[in-house]
Amino acid sequence: MINKVEFEGFKYIDGGVCAAQGFKANGIQCGLAHKPLTDTEKNTAESNNALPSAKKKNDLAVIIADKECTAAAVYTTNKVKGAPIQVTKSNIADGKARGVIVNSVNANTCNADGVEKAEKMCELVSDQFGLKPSDFIVASTGVIGQVLPIEPIEKGMPELCRGVSYEGNSAAVEAIMTTDTMPKEVAVEFEINGKKCVMGGMLKGSGMIHPNMATMLSVITTDAKVSHEVLQGMLREIVADSFNMISVDRDTSTNDTCVLLANGAAGAEEIKKDTDAYRALYEAVSYVATDLAKKMAGDGEGCTRLLEVTVKGTKTKQDAVTLSKSVISSNLVKTAIYGKDANCGRVLCALGYAGVEFDPEVVDLTLQAGGEEMLWIKNGVLTDFDEEKATEMMGMDKVTLVCDMKQGECSATAWGCDLTYDYIKINADYRS
Repeated sequence: MINKVEFEGFKYIDGGVCAAQGFKANGIQCGLAHKPLTDTEKNTAESNNALPSAKKKNDLAVIIADKECTAAAVYTTNKVKGAPIQVTKSNIADGKARGVIVNSVNANTCNADGVEKAEKMCELVSDQFGLKPSDFIVASTGVIGQVLPIEPIEKGMPELCRGVSYEGNSAAVEAIMTTDTMPKEVAVEFEINGKKCVMGGMLKGSGMIHPNMATMLSVITTDAKVSHEVLQGMLREIVADSFNMISVDRDTSTNDTCVLLANGAAGAEEIKKDTDAYRALYEAVSYVATDLAKKMAGDGEGCTRLLEVTVKGTKTKQDAVTLSKSVISSNLVKTAIYGKDANCGRVLCALGYAGVEFDPEVVDLTLQAGGEEMLWIKNGVLTDFDEEKATEMMGMDKVTLVCDMKQGECSATAWGCDLTYDYIKINADYRS
């Protein structure tokens, strides 16, 4: 989690996406399966009036607002995009939404009937609330290239929607998890012109994580009041500095979606750009997005520790971004972190092939972990550091590498994780 001193003025609260006024949620297990059902499974399911599930966890979630929300969204840059993204783009073209319907297990991608199924999900949920299908954002995550069975979703939708509550965030966040080992959510209070406002969010993501979004679905909610134009621009900037600054395995998925909903229920005045209120809202969204991004990086498939890389002293911010991403994406750096091996040369190597001009003879590299600091490289030359102590520090839950390029005044921070044997095991058997 982000160190609280980095974000003064926020109060941590419970509730995730339901923490802000006027948002309800729920999640259920409707019975989606990773693999197509056999005839025997179908017959058994029919006799039991249910469909079997590959994993005994919630797999269908809904978030619903009491009133119409301003909606903003950022999507994957992958040329191959899931059908839900196409439908969502159309539904929120007016910058408005009332809720989100999302399933895990199946990504509904590369299917001839994908758009039809995504539209059907919107129709099913809207019927339960007496709204229009276009009032809903739809998202799916899971296995790519398998037909999404709509039957369990249709059967489970009444139960899902009947059960929505202002405390339903935990059930919802469980429903969007795939290989995640833990639920990821956060909520904070902040002030807009003396009015208490809340920002909350939930996220799934563990594998296929790489800059330009990742295999992630994130929903962020707030009771502040803001226009679509202001919210969309803000979200795009913040995604660039949070979700686009992480990497687990250099894979960018097809369904990545980050949604931000603002319902104005706090009663504060509408937020205008370039005001103190705008800056307060920006900081709150940034806080939530960065916290969720770090949780995602720290829960990379098979990982044992979070890797944070800060590059400072560059001529431009983009140089710092490029260099930090290069280090967190290096498999050699990631395996060294896993092995607790202080192989400094791998870090310099990753900096060197990033495509940024710098003088390697002035670079400093520092290890930070467990509240301690150790200088590894001074002016491009290996120091006489304590290998035993370095090994101990690299075994901490969070390992930070600080690269001082001494070329300018700009900086950037990226997050990743170590690369372990378990990553291969998880992804070699993903569909079972």
